[in-house]
Amino acid sequence: MTDSRPSRRLRQGRASLAISFFVQGAIFALLVTRIPALQDRYGISDGLLPLFLAAVPILAGVGSVGTEHLVKRMRPGLVLRAVQPIVSLALLAAGSGTTVWQLAAALAVFGLTVGALDASMNMLGVSLQRAYGRSIMLGFHGAYSLGGIAGASLAWVGAHWDLPLPTLYAPLVATLVPVALIAGRWYVDRQGDHPADNQADHQADDHGAAVSMRALLPLCLVMAFAYIGDSTVSNWSAKYLEDVLHSSEQLATVPYNVYMVTTLLGRSFGDFGVRRFGAVAVVRAGALLAGAGFAVVAAAPGPWVGMGGFTLLGLGLCVLVPQTFAAAGRLFPGASDAAVARLNIFNYVGFLIGSPLVGALGGAWNYRAAMLVPMALVLVTIRYARSFTPVPAGYGDGHERPRTVDVG
Repeated sequence: MTDSRPSRRLRQGRASLAISFFVQGAIFALLVTRIPALQDRYGISDGLLPLFLAAVPILAGVGSVGTEHLVKRMRPGLVLRAVQPIVSLALLAAGSGTTVWQLAAALAVFGLTVGALDASMNMLGVSLQRAYGRSIMLGFHGAYSLGGIAGASLAWVGAHWDLPLPTLYAPLVATLVPVALIAGRWYVDRQGDHPADNQADHQADDHGAAVSMRALLPLCLVMAFAYIGDSTVSNWSAKYLEDVLHSSEQLATVPYNVYMVTTLLGRSFGDFGVRRFGAVAVVRAGALLAGAGFAVVAAAPGPWVGMGGFTLLGLGLCVLVPQTFAAAGRLFPGASDAAVARLNIFNYVGFLIGSPLVGALGGAWNYRAAMLVPMALVLVTIRYARSFTPVPAGYGDGHERPRTVDVG
């Protein structure tokens, strides 16, 4: 009888990649949760701050595009091993400078390398899922959520004890960089367990099926809509609870933490749902839960009901992004690295659109009505759920061609 269990090498690769997702979640949370402290440190005005914040996702998109071409010459695991320490050091540099140009330079490096990091991490995740032959992508993103919770908690400690940013960042970076470098020794770049298999897969990605943007477009839209919803929560949940639902300042800090915890829970069990019910059903259920969450938030009579809405949002949105990356890998098995790199750009498109869109609608109209816009966009995901259908027989052999998906 054939042993269907994954090899030790694949199990090590899965664990090491989960560590990298955790490290990146912590690093990113340590940046975004301490933006007010960065603003105070460098004396940046409220008018100038949005330019700095917008530059990071724009440069990350550039980094993701560059990674598509870079992995034609070197394995994604090597890219990840190179850029993850740089991302961490860029965070330390951002918190340690004294002039605005130093912050700008640090954030520029952070943006470019985080785009390469996000793309290469998800390339490795898609490749490992193919090797496992079952859904494991949600687990990697669950590790990212766990890292985000850890990073946000450490940032709270730093704010509570009024620690200078270098004092907060330096020991954490000194710990996380070696951890990521050691974990990187066990990355598995391709689905084979032998160098010859790796080389064959690498050639398939170079010379296999081209990435059709017509076929990829539904997944790009789902990615953008998911991040519009995510950025709405991360940027507006506290303000919404305090200004619209009249909560206390302390209670207004809770929704994002609740959202992150429910995101972690949803991703921890989401892979089992995909194996049991299929990706299409899980994506549809996630979109419906997220839509219901936005509806509850928009109609909430008070802060506790509003937090219930943010809880539903976490459970719903958490499955969309990992499954979108996995679907791109299935759709273009002969060019999955390129598909993931292009899809990853729409992560940043959604992030750039979401927060300004809700802010503009809230200011011009009202914030309750503004919450209905990301709700509608997330519900559109149901229209594209069939794009998550697994590729039938022959998947993973490097010879199939991408299916054309109706986007009308």
